[in-house]
Amino acid sequence: MDKNTTGILMQKRIIEFLKKRQEYVSGEEISKQLGISRQGLWKHIHELKSIGYDIIAVPHRGYRLLSCPDRLFPSEVSYQLKTKFLGKKIYYFDNLPSTMDIAFEVGIKGAPEGTLVLAEVQTKGRGRLGRNWFSPKYKGIYLSLLLRPKILTNQTPVFTLLSAVSVCEAVKEQIGLDIQIKWPNDLLIDNKKLGGILTELNAEMDEVHFLVIGIGLNVNNERKSLLEYATSLKEEKHEQINRIELLKEILRKIEENYLIFQKFGAYPILEKWRDYNITLGRRVKILSHKGGLEIEGEAVDIDIDGGILVRNDLGLIQKVTAGDVVHCR
Repeated sequence: MDKNTTGILMQKRIIEFLKKRQEYVSGEEISKQLGISRQGLWKHIHELKSIGYDIIAVPHRGYRLLSCPDRLFPSEVSYQLKTKFLGKKIYYFDNLPSTMDIAFEVGIKGAPEGTLVLAEVQTKGRGRLGRNWFSPKYKGIYLSLLLRPKILTNQTPVFTLLSAVSVCEAVKEQIGLDIQIKWPNDLLIDNKKLGGILTELNAEMDEVHFLVIGIGLNVNNERKSLLEYATSLKEEKHEQINRIELLKEILRKIEENYLIFQKFGAYPILEKWRDYNITLGRRVKILSHKGGLEIEGEAVDIDIDGGILVRNDLGLIQKVTAGDVVHCR
């Protein structure tokens, strides 16, 4: 273990120690409990303060943690996360072209299932079809998650739906706001875009080696920085949102729904998705990515592998697995 990694682990232990005590703790006690010199403790405290931790030191009383920075540090995300395997390995970047690229890179190298890649800002964040995703610094949640499910390639779209449902459940639980899902991957509030899901896979023939699920979510974006058709949780709730706690709840919900999928298959996930979706029952136009075919009709249901079923004006039902959807009415 290199010196830098050892230092990060010690800083994590110091913060966890101060969080548990929530009072002044003498430097002597911290040093004794954590097996570190007083001088080493002071150095780590100084470094923690430099990255945003508000720690005060009072002579004869010791140190006390007043607040933590609004940063998605691995130590903050993993603290009391209580997942079985999601987020046990976290790669964190202050600035990154794309979390998807890093997740794919570590996935090919054999990173374990549940590996999480986080960035405070993405300079080349992408959505479906390589479209740009605006990722302002310290405002949103931008993550990629590595999963290794034993599925066929045609089941991949279910994981987009599973992730969307998980975000909806997490936001409802943590913030009290209702999110709607527009097939296949848009997260909306009152028809304004809040975020999106991107699922990519590494596969050979019908064998899926791993999936990377990307989630981009507008959290504390101000109105002036948002596009006309977009919104953020802060704008809808009218208050600052704790990104760390929301991220942890999203990870818990994804793991919960993933375990449901592993045990019972896609059906329970699709039932949940139906409760949040705003596409079924509406007339839609879908530009299918297979040959550029445009399909118009009523979206009547979702297929077991996540495709949408559209009944055209002749009564024929067509299945679409990917495409751009316009709600006509």
